[in-house]
Amino acid sequence: MSATISAGAIQEPGLYVPEPGMITKIRRLTEYERLFDIEMPGGRPLGHAPGQFVQVSVFGFGECPISICSSPTRPQVFQMCIRRVGMVTEAIHRMSVGDVLGIRGPLGHGFNVDELHGKDILIVAGGLGLAPVRSLIQYVLDERDRFGEFYVLYGARQPADLLFADDLTHWRLDPRLHFEVTVDRPDEQWRGKTGVVTTLFRGLPRLDPSTTKAVIVGPPVMFKFVVLEVLARGIPQSSIYCSLERRMKCGIGKCGNCQANDVYVCLDGPVFKYGRLKAMREAVE
Repeated sequence: MSATISAGAIQEPGLYVPEPGMITKIRRLTEYERLFDIEMPGGRPLGHAPGQFVQVSVFGFGECPISICSSPTRPQVFQMCIRRVGMVTEAIHRMSVGDVLGIRGPLGHGFNVDELHGKDILIVAGGLGLAPVRSLIQYVLDERDRFGEFYVLYGARQPADLLFADDLTHWRLDPRLHFEVTVDRPDEQWRGKTGVVTTLFRGLPRLDPSTTKAVIVGPPVMFKFVVLEVLARGIPQSSIYCSLERRMKCGIGKCGNCQANDVYVCLDGPVFKYGRLKAMREAVE
């Protein structure tokens, strides 16, 4: 077992005891997803890194892991995109501004931004995968001078599934990044690109494998084909990062629900380099 918790870490209250986080804003993103702004006690920053997550609890309903989808460079509140899929998330969707959630974290290992500084960045997201990687997109935009070329490719099944519509509009117009979006199944109103997200690679300029870091976040079926596209451009496995949220539950490596081989996704991840993930076939299938 590679993932252990030190005795000192176990005594940190944040690991087991949730803090109150007040909902300050709620926005509907799709039929199933809403965006929640959360303020911690005293307005203090959450202190997270892009790619980390928190455990969110509702008294009487339970607890679940949720990705942080805002950048630490925007510290007044932190944001979570929450899909309504079970008892806890349904309870959260019924809450209002001023209600309080239990927050444990930030937890897990996010993106090591020090490794990304000075590099060209390619981010490929599919479906709900845009939520965890949005924190990194905001970080790169807020620290734009510290990065080279910046490319973001996003795909969803249909227009109604697209998340963060306001962000997508801004990113299309922002000259500081190359942003493309596509849907698999267009409706009558859709005027954008169609097809799976890998089709967007055709519009990319030639990437420099020696300076490009690739970040891939999405469902396993997308992940496999995007990795092939990235590898075909000569980008080494050590420069490919992925974020998994495979069946995470307790968030601190105690329940074993997210264990893949000898790795606990909630502790060792959810961000992994592809070279390591490749040996964890169970994690991506």
